[in-house]
Amino acid sequence: MIILACLIGIVAGLRAMTPIAAISWAAYLGWLPLHGTWLSFLGASITPYVTTALALGELVTDKLPATPSRKIPIQFGARILTGALCGAAVATPSGATLIGLLLGAVGAVIGTFGGAALRARLAQAFGKDLPAALLEDLIAIGSAILIVTRFG
Repeated sequence: MIILACLIGIVAGLRAMTPIAAISWAAYLGWLPLHGTWLSFLGASITPYVTTALALGELVTDKLPATPSRKIPIQFGARILTGALCGAAVATPSGATLIGLLLGAVGAVIGTFGGAALRARLAQAFGKDLPAALLEDLIAIGSAILIVTRFG
């Protein structure tokens, strides 16, 4: 589970809200037992819907030309925070909440810088950013789904 905490953090570095939505659905569906923990709010009946709406909004706004870089402090901080939160959630059932929190944050740093570099290279190869951004979306969504289905 510890490796999954880092991996979900990497996903947060790609898209801040996608892993929260995936974790929330896993908790809501009972795949990820968070009931009775400080993270139980992630499995509340409204949370998956709210986080999914936010994740969809992020997928759209990411493609807008005025969207700031993921490496500016507010964007970077949000990714570290969501990575830490999701890492903690993934590791909580095994009793390693703090380690999961730390590894999720580290993963978010890796995902932020690695994702930005990969997207820049892909955009250069494609000759424009949109195909690279869409491919990054698919990687983030697919990875988040693969990680949370490990609990189902």
